[in-house]
Amino acid sequence: MTPLPLPAALSLHDRHVLVTGAASGIGKATALVLASLGGHVVATDRAPLAETQAAIEDAGGNCSTVQGDLTDDAFIAALFADRRIHALAHCAAILEGRPWHEDAKWHERFHRVMDINVRVPLQLTWAAIEHMAEHGGGHIALVGSVAGKTGGTSLSTPPDYSASKGAVHALVKWLSRNAVGRGVMINAVAPGPVETPMTRGSNLGPQLPLGRMGRPEELAWPIAFLCTSAASYLSGAILDVNGGAFVGS
Repeated sequence: MTPLPLPAALSLHDRHVLVTGAASGIGKATALVLASLGGHVVATDRAPLAETQAAIEDAGGNCSTVQGDLTDDAFIAALFADRRIHALAHCAAILEGRPWHEDAKWHERFHRVMDINVRVPLQLTWAAIEHMAEHGGGHIALVGSVAGKTGGTSLSTPPDYSASKGAVHALVKWLSRNAVGRGVMINAVAPGPVETPMTRGSNLGPQLPLGRMGRPEELAWPIAFLCTSAASYLSGAILDVNGGAFVGS
C-alpha cells in the first residue's frame, strides 16, 4: 500500500522553526521531529550543535545553527533579524542538582535559575510575538514541567526549579492573551521526569506509573504538534505529558 502523504496541517514545508536547547535532550529530539515534518530547523544552544545538525541532515532534513547565549538580549534580537521564523519551540532551561539548602550561594543560584527559566522565555517569546505578528502570525511552544503544577515529583526537586516552571505556566496564559489576537498561538507542554543530560543519575523511573521516565522524543512530538497549523485553535493551553504521573488541573 502506498503511504499517504503528510497531512497539510502537520506539514512544515517551507517554514523555519527556531528550536532552543537543541544540542541535547528534549530540544535535540524536537529539532529532529520538526525536521521530519519538513521544517527548516534553526537550532540554537550555548553548547556545540554539530551533532544535531548532522543527525537532521543525515535523515534528509534541513538545519542551520546559531550558537549563543539566550541571556544576552542582543543574541535574542539577532535570532529574528535575518529570517522569517514561523514557529518557536523553546526547550532551553536549567535544573540545579545540588540540594538548595546546602548551597552556600543559594541567592545567586536562585537568580540564575529565574533568569534562565523565566526571564529568558518571556523576552524570547515577546520578541517572537512581535516578529510573527508583523509577518502574518505563528506558533510558539514553551516547556513547563509537572513540577510547576505539583511542586515536584519528589522531595529532591529543587524549589527554585519548581517555582520557575510554575512561572512559565503563568506566562503562557498571560502571553496568550496578548498574542492570540495578533495571530500568534502560544501553548506549552508540562513534562514529567524525562531521561536527558539534565536528569542524569535520577532513579525516579520505578516510582512512576509506567515504571520508567519519559524519553525525549515522547515530548518532542507534542511540542512539534504545537508548532503546526494543526494547533490553529489552541492557545494558552498547557499539555500534560507525563505518562500518568500527574492527572489534574
